[in-house]
Amino acid sequence: MPTTSSTAAIATLLIDVGNTNTKVGVASPGAALASYVFPTRSQGTPDAWGLLLRGALGHAGCDVSRLAGAVICGVVPPVHPLISKALMRFFGIKPLFVPDDLPIPMANKYQRPAEVGADRLVTAFAARRLFSEPSLIAVDFGTATTFDCVTGDDYLGGLICPGVLSSAQALASNTAKLPHISLELDSKELHIGRGTAESLSQGLIFGFAALAEGLIARLAAQLPGPVAVVATGGFAEVLGPVCPALGAVRPDLLLEGLGLLCEESGIFR
Repeated sequence: MPTTSSTAAIATLLIDVGNTNTKVGVASPGAALASYVFPTRSQGTPDAWGLLLRGALGHAGCDVSRLAGAVICGVVPPVHPLISKALMRFFGIKPLFVPDDLPIPMANKYQRPAEVGADRLVTAFAARRLFSEPSLIAVDFGTATTFDCVTGDDYLGGLICPGVLSSAQALASNTAKLPHISLELDSKELHIGRGTAESLSQGLIFGFAALAEGLIARLAAQLPGPVAVVATGGFAEVLGPVCPALGAVRPDLLLEGLGLLCEESGIFR
């Protein structure tokens, strides 16, 4: 791996490979996390990924020679070797994968621990490090909507529900007369839709807000309190203002977790 002097500003690439999108974070000491979102399936070759990552680093103002390493949390195995080859060719870096190369310091209490996606574990770990309450619920509004429960340093498990976007796409693809919608709101208050697009938008967003409120209340009743709730994922910022049960919104929670894993392990020092 490239080395830097102790006074040089180094950077780490944090990569979250999701089913729909891939988030790339550029983390540098003393600087705010720079994050970028790309469609996962559209980058079909290592060169495409390499050029994409170089562009992200350039936009973040990061000198490639100061790149210390890369950490990947992924749930799309066919994409992982493409990114690995890109990092080797363009940066001379062999990435570390979570949790195989970089373990997550939490006790996994799932009945079959290997069934838990690395993304859910890293999100739960990040929430644990950022919030001090005895119990936590991390809600991820991604391709699926997941609820992950933590007490102390134990990952307990959670719930998996349909995602906001996938639900909207299922409605549009299976119903010929329903229009495609933007899933944006002009008000924090629920109102009766006066058109099909408005009715869909109101129904999906406030429907998922109500789903989150109800499930959070039922999960919290099973956890020793107080319970902190943090939301992340692509629709967290849309749902946060209309769902008071989502106590905190951290759009880059998983990337933050990868950064915290690197810091605690000292892997790139």
